[in-house]
Amino acid sequence: MSATPETGLRAENITVTFGRGDRAFTAVDDATVVVAPGEIVGLVGESGSGKSTVSRVICGLQREYSGRVSFAGGELSPKRTAAQWRVVQMVFQDPFASLDPRYTVRATLAEVIRHHRLATGRALRARCEELMEMVRLPVEFLDRTPTAMSGGQRQRVAIARALAVEPKVIVADEAVSALDVSVQAEIVALFARLREELGLSILFISHDLAVVRSLCERVYVIHNGVIVEENTTAEIFSAPQDEYTRTLLAAIPRFDSAFLDSASPGRVPAGSSAVSEGAAPPRRGDGESPRRENAVSAEDAGPETYRLRPRPTKGGPE
Repeated sequence: MSATPETGLRAENITVTFGRGDRAFTAVDDATVVVAPGEIVGLVGESGSGKSTVSRVICGLQREYSGRVSFAGGELSPKRTAAQWRVVQMVFQDPFASLDPRYTVRATLAEVIRHHRLATGRALRARCEELMEMVRLPVEFLDRTPTAMSGGQRQRVAIARALAVEPKVIVADEAVSALDVSVQAEIVALFARLREELGLSILFISHDLAVVRSLCERVYVIHNGVIVEENTTAEIFSAPQDEYTRTLLAAIPRFDSAFLDSASPGRVPAGSSAVSEGAAPPRRGDGESPRRENAVSAEDAGPETYRLRPRPTKGGPE
């Protein structure tokens, strides 16, 4: 799926250079990213490849650049109006750093809603409760501060804050990389559900290709500030064209039971450490590697299903 000039988000021929003269450094070089309405697109690359710089340009946080950012045919200028700020919202990597620890969740959401003059009084209170329902947090959490919440719960609050202004596009910049694997699956499922319920366009930025594969329909690969490949997710993973893309795919960890299979009962492979002398690692069955009871696979987190395995929590979902 691709966006036409009249629809969707388009960041075209974006170039960002930091410094001047001999010290000038081009962080993004003539990059183009397109996200159609209701589409989830991945932007992947190693650390320092330019992913976050592209996201900051799209969200209006990086004002010095060349190129053009637009939505539905209308330009989103480097110095944006209040209406333009509402079009694209960002979810950052570290929710604790992006949320004010002194504010309750209610105060955080209300501040954004009041600033954009979207609701007051009872309508404001109802909107805050609606946002909590959208991100699957108990209404009671409105009176908590970020310090009284887990990392996954804080990220849900950050997503609720982004949704508060009714954006058309969400940019998720490494939004799950700081979370536990099981919590990552829940947040990925949340993004997929919000896309279907609200018709959101989502630019999902990550260095974790396994997560991108489970969520995104198309993928852009960026290397040293240059978009080196763009294709459907299936094609990127089955038939990558660029050498850098193949390198990224080769770096995906492969989880298998080779280590455990090499350890026969009563023996531990040379160079490894045992929990107790002469004891082999615990096994669930022949050829089957151990697995946590509440682990969630990448398939469980994909757009096709949102039924996650229940896991014990303290006061609410992660």
